[in-house]
Amino acid sequence: MRVFAFLLAILASQVFAQSYPSKPIRLLVPFAPGGSSTLVARFMSEEMAKGLGTSFIIENKPGGGGNIAMQEVARAAPDGYTLIIGHVGSLAMNPYMYERLPYDVDKDFAPVSLLAVVPNIFVVYHEVPAKDLREFVALAKAKPGQINYGSAGNGSAGHLAMEYLKQVSGMEIQHVPYKGTGPNVTDLIAGRTQATSAGTPPLLPHVKSGKLRVIAVGTSKRLDSLPEVGTVAEQGYPGRRAHPSRSCAGSPKKRPRRRRARWCSSASSPTTRRRSVRRRRNTRRSSRRSRSAGARSSVRRT
Repeated sequence: MRVFAFLLAILASQVFAQSYPSKPIRLLVPFAPGGSSTLVARFMSEEMAKGLGTSFIIENKPGGGGNIAMQEVARAAPDGYTLIIGHVGSLAMNPYMYERLPYDVDKDFAPVSLLAVVPNIFVVYHEVPAKDLREFVALAKAKPGQINYGSAGNGSAGHLAMEYLKQVSGMEIQHVPYKGTGPNVTDLIAGRTQATSAGTPPLLPHVKSGKLRVIAVGTSKRLDSLPEVGTVAEQGYPGRRAHPSRSCAGSPKKRPRRRRARWCSSASSPTTRRRSVRRRRNTRRSSRRSRSAGARSSVRRT
């Protein structure tokens, strides 16, 4: 399973008014709609809006591997009203991939609180003749350079996960970067690409519909929602584990303690926990219904 490291970051600021917040807060998502970061932003902002007593305006601003949105937040007024859902690519990978960046991760952003951890899975288009990761690797080796995989963008967690598999397996597949998981999945379910690695929220509905097939999970253990799918390690490639996490971030110089406490309490509120548990249960039920329907269909066909 792939674990994505998403951070909720707030622009570094030295002055925090006691009346904060007195107006709506902008929350930027550095990817196109439809991905895990957008789902987490919408899910968590509802509760955080209650805790902070203000509304959130969520804006998707994809492009540049997250750099466009990160730059906008870095250049915004340091008043705490412009925030961003950070990503492992924009926060950890881009500083090493680009010679110059329009922001400084260490100076402009600082962690405040974990928001969510999202498991990652590996999927293929339903017409790809591979039932698991071993079969996918064998297929890719038999057709070097002919299989295309999509990702949320260069340096994204999905990109890193697939490149890791390329290195350890020796297969040759082509990378197609998108401006987010949303457009990536759109092309995948249309058959324009053949595989991807992403968080479970945007992928499982298409797995349930039969458009996609899960060939591996990136976690150290099998997922409750997909108990029949083996981990990457189980299928011959140990050492790969991914858990996309989301967390709050604030000023590294003068930490907004009062604000941070509100964000953290909202993110861990009973309502948020109940909704998270309910979402996981619904996912497990949907998965069981899908497997049961598939078994019935198999019986009828035979």
